[in-house]
Amino acid sequence: MKTICLYFEIHQIIHLKRYRFFDIGTDHYYYDDYENERSISDIAERSYMPALNTLLDMIRENGKYFKVAFSLSGTGIEQLEMHAPQVLDKLQELNDTGCVEFLAEPYSHGLSSLANEETFAADVKKQCEKIEEYFGKKPTVLRNSSLIYSDDIGGQVAAMGFKGMLTEGAKHVLGWKSPHYVYNCNIAPNLKLLLRDVELSDDISLRFSNSDWHGYPLFADTYINNIASLPQEEQIVNIFMELSALGVAQPLSSNILEFIKALPACAKDKGITFATPTEVCKMTKSVGSLDVPDTLSWVDEERDVSCWLGNAMQREAFNKLYSVADRVRIANDPRINQDWDYLQASNNFRFMTTKPSNVGLDRGIYSDPFDAFTNYMNILGDFINRVNSLYPEEIDNEELNSLLTTIKNQGDEIEMKDKEITRLKTKLEKLEKTGEKKTSAVKKTAEKKPAAKKVSARKAAAEAKKAE
Repeated sequence: MKTICLYFEIHQIIHLKRYRFFDIGTDHYYYDDYENERSISDIAERSYMPALNTLLDMIRENGKYFKVAFSLSGTGIEQLEMHAPQVLDKLQELNDTGCVEFLAEPYSHGLSSLANEETFAADVKKQCEKIEEYFGKKPTVLRNSSLIYSDDIGGQVAAMGFKGMLTEGAKHVLGWKSPHYVYNCNIAPNLKLLLRDVELSDDISLRFSNSDWHGYPLFADTYINNIASLPQEEQIVNIFMELSALGVAQPLSSNILEFIKALPACAKDKGITFATPTEVCKMTKSVGSLDVPDTLSWVDEERDVSCWLGNAMQREAFNKLYSVADRVRIANDPRINQDWDYLQASNNFRFMTTKPSNVGLDRGIYSDPFDAFTNYMNILGDFINRVNSLYPEEIDNEELNSLLTTIKNQGDEIEMKDKEITRLKTKLEKLEKTGEKKTSAVKKTAEKKPAAKKVSARKAAAEAKKAE
């Protein structure tokens, strides 16, 4: 029996404002708030809300048969919290159905997995805590930014305790192999890998409304028939895309949502089921390891990381940013941490690409890659100055870590002593109240005793008279 694993990514770009060289040292706010609010509100109206409503209707109409998975970047959640909270409400409503899984990913939607292992682990942990806060479940499967994966990254993910990971079914990696099986990490056999079916995913996310495409128009029954016609032994079909494909990349006028809504009925007729990534990992054994020595992703024809690190400008910006990664993590300053998350986002490096691409790239305020590089480096210069100003620059990372650990330990010790003092004060107050009650009781007893003696004396006098 064939199974479809359907997954959607939700991430929102944090737009940087125009930042001049002369702003360095005087302006520490780097973001275009107007554009951030406009863009997230627009995409929520055109894509997220209509798409999520459709997926919720599909679950209600098909019961436990239809299932779907999402991953949300932490920075994307922050934008939704500020400007489109109705999207989060709808996701929580979907979560209540029990037919939805939420995956882990780097909080920043950045490239930390390519630069710093500890930063990558902290980035993922922060996002998992956010997901658990909203949806009540800790993710067990990870999806790295843009499906970035290699053997080394797989080893890191397995060490974090994840059971599975999503990545790209790239031809240069698979060779003669099919993406319709479950594989495992080459250096961590316990980590299962789910590979995106490039053709079937892109048929929906990239080509659906293209009237020049040979498969146009694409109908749900045709699409499911293509899946059903796969070799019998190829059981797992992973269809991964950004949620914005439904409504933005493929406009609502193309009837993309009607197509999506018809998929479960057509699949049921062919005996095809739906499952979440965790369910696939649990019910399906790996057919073998996948050897991925070089990093791959789901971006561009090359399916590698060249769209972010393909030229000298990108590599210089990347290396300079992560040169302070350890210091940022050690210092753990709230304002610095927020800027760190936003500056890590992969789109900042994507805007600097000089590669031609089949997929249109909107550079926003930037006129060309060099403009994007200049603006980002100005911001990065100010940010690094702020990081270094937190503590004297002559203190290296090891000394800084030792110093902050000592300060933290002293703080913890003071906190424990404060708690002990509070506990003893409470105990003393209780003892004082108990003492006051005892004293009051003794006084009342003493006051009552003379009265009792007088009564006894009267009785004695009366008895004496009777005796006479």
